[in-house]
Amino acid sequence: MTPDYTMTVQGRIVAAVARLRLSRFSAVGLWVLFMVTFGILEPSTFLSATTFSIVFHQGVVPCLVALAFLVPLTAGAFDLSVGGLLALSLSLCVFLNIATDLPILFIAVIALLATSAVGALSGFIVVRLRIDSFIATLGVSQLLLAGSILISGNSQIIGHFPDFWAALGIDRFLGAPIIIFFLLAVSLLMWFIFEHTRIGRYLFATGGNAEAARLAGVPTDRMIWGSLIASGFIAGLGGIVLSMQFAVFAPTTGPGYLFPAVTAVFLGASQFQQRPNVWGTLVAYFALAFGIQGLTLAAPSASAWSQPLFQGAALILAVALASRHLRQLRRGRHPRKTDPPSVRRSPAKAALR
Repeated sequence: MTPDYTMTVQGRIVAAVARLRLSRFSAVGLWVLFMVTFGILEPSTFLSATTFSIVFHQGVVPCLVALAFLVPLTAGAFDLSVGGLLALSLSLCVFLNIATDLPILFIAVIALLATSAVGALSGFIVVRLRIDSFIATLGVSQLLLAGSILISGNSQIIGHFPDFWAALGIDRFLGAPIIIFFLLAVSLLMWFIFEHTRIGRYLFATGGNAEAARLAGVPTDRMIWGSLIASGFIAGLGGIVLSMQFAVFAPTTGPGYLFPAVTAVFLGASQFQQRPNVWGTLVAYFALAFGIQGLTLAAPSASAWSQPLFQGAALILAVALASRHLRQLRRGRHPRKTDPPSVRRSPAKAALR
């Protein structure tokens, strides 16, 4: 076999691998790596049904918060108040349960209306007052923190929910926690809206280039405003699910959910579609969650520092991948006639189809 032939074969292999765009599946690979590594180190505990149940059970609320953060991000806006929205929802559920005789389902509706109203307020600040979403929602998060402290009296409060409510948080269906199916239902609905409706196309067009989308007829202000309302609603759902798991609220509840959500969304944005997407977000979160759980089992002392380590490293990796993708787009090439229509067509024009 000649050196030239060998180099040709190697070149073809490299080109084939490049065409696969394996970076789109880096979170999946990371998940597999963690499963294999910790499965070898701690086979009796890590690969047990208990570990899987714990990780998926604990991951539902953070994933809902991540999906709440994802919605406005598709429209090019940030919602840093998602942790505070979750805290508001949970505090209202617990407080109204203690202070009133209202049915828990009615209380849950009140909590969702409240968090949606806060999302509408954030939309007003961003769209009408023209304040950057990063600053606006950061300010709103502090207002929510103040409101939660006021509701709880700056102390831990414990609710007494009906048995069926607590059962939804701990019971299983088909061997999996019931709340996992709740997360899947929300995820499927969001995926369908993003990928198969005009609203989804409008959101991505707005996030891609708001001015071009507006000139193409996309109601960009309405998209941003609506995305923040949806973010409030979904974060409120996270608070309701948390009330099913723990009938307790403390003023420190909420802010701790923001960073895992941001990490999952940004790492997930580099997966599958090279833009923010539902399934990439979920895969990214659970890949990191299994890594954290495995490290905790392999080295119990790691329970305190493994979560910030994994999340910090993942966020840096995600931003690095996003920056690289953005640089490639800026270098860009002119679309060729052989390119598919999705490449040749601008996001704004695609949104109108």
